[in-house]
Amino acid sequence: MGGRVTGSLLRLTVSSVSTVRRLVVVGGGAAGMSAASAARRVDPTLEIVVLEATGYVAYGLCGIPYYLAGLVERADELVAHPAAYFAERRRLDLRMHAEVTALDPDRGRVSYRQAGRHRTLGYDALVVAAGGVPGAVALSGVPRDRVFTIRTLEDAITLRTLLDAGRVGRALAVGAGYIGLEMAEALAARGCAVTVVERLDRVLTSLDEEVAATVEAHVREHVDLRLSTGLDSAEWGRALDEQPDVVVLATGVRPATTVAAAAGAYTGPAGALLVDDEMRTSLPRIWAAGDCIAPYHRVLGRPAYVPLGPAANRTGRVAGTVAAGGTASFPGVVGTAVVKVFDLEVARTGLTLAEAEAAGIDAVATDVVHRSRAKYYPGSAPLSVRLVHERTGRVLGAQLVGREGAAKRVDVVAAALHARLTVADLGALDLSYAPPFAPVQDPLLMVAQAAARTREAVA
Repeated sequence: MGGRVTGSLLRLTVSSVSTVRRLVVVGGGAAGMSAASAARRVDPTLEIVVLEATGYVAYGLCGIPYYLAGLVERADELVAHPAAYFAERRRLDLRMHAEVTALDPDRGRVSYRQAGRHRTLGYDALVVAAGGVPGAVALSGVPRDRVFTIRTLEDAITLRTLLDAGRVGRALAVGAGYIGLEMAEALAARGCAVTVVERLDRVLTSLDEEVAATVEAHVREHVDLRLSTGLDSAEWGRALDEQPDVVVLATGVRPATTVAAAAGAYTGPAGALLVDDEMRTSLPRIWAAGDCIAPYHRVLGRPAYVPLGPAANRTGRVAGTVAAGGTASFPGVVGTAVVKVFDLEVARTGLTLAEAEAAGIDAVATDVVHRSRAKYYPGSAPLSVRLVHERTGRVLGAQLVGREGAAKRVDVVAAALHARLTVADLGALDLSYAPPFAPVQDPLLMVAQAAARTREAVA
């Protein structure tokens, strides 16, 4: 089977594996190691081989900016367990620096390159958890050993060594998304003069423009931010008037699906692998998980590419469980994310207004600025909340920006999305109150009540 499917969740009628002797997992990141560990719990006798392209497994990729900032002292603190733990305690055959080059689903074989040699390995079941790869950027004028993508722990260790040695005075971050802004903050914390360039005219395209503008103003207080600056523009040339000591490329990721797609796996949004709710791909005996898949989006009602850490762990567990003969399913995502941008918490879940309109949904946004705590309590700060909802009342998403309180509240809206609540339902929730944590009328209740009035006005 092969081809491209973009419409709805992949539906397959593939029977479960009855006898699995060897499971091969491609990728030793969050999804891959979750899959391997889950498979071991299902079947203590199963041979499990993990093929990892780098020299590390099971580390916290999201913790890298904080390691570079010096908040995390040692790289090994980001590692969940050393490789020896997985080999000895969970009896996993870890093969490091093993780059998968081809799949043969008809014969049940995977080809990989390790230590300069090409090898082939048979499998009864296979989980593709290859993750994402950095967006390609053509860059000239900077030595290659001073350009970093921060997608591997090795990359981070090299950059941290330069920072610790005081060899980075000027730094250039390319991209103003989550990773680009986290890296800008980390480098600024190490005393670097940081310039951030972004080819689009705004930061954080995962937010609506009005919300992103608040974040942009805050970023400009801390670093040199240059928007609408492509790599081939005159502005880019001026950005290099003073040669940066390091360049961090943070232009997004794309799913690492080249090998699986070449073998005929169906792909969908962004070229990610399509899977069903048990993480089966369209290829027999092959499952997939993590940043290389397009899981079901519960608000959109179809697959979407949302590469985030929690979903990688959960889809990995489902894929490993089912591939080993167990039973599990993944209910989907709503796209919940939070990022620290200097002194701000920036959170989102569900759909932005722009995303809802692009999906053909009759949506409206309601905005409220309230307090994170009781106004008289020390530390109380403004919190901006945008609630996106259908004109009929169904909650579609939210965006929150403030010095505190955004991360706490975005999860409430995420739960509301899973439950398909309306703005009236959200406004009726019994949320906690104490002056150190929230005002008596929580910002979520305030925005829900305002949204209900908006609905009444347009009804």
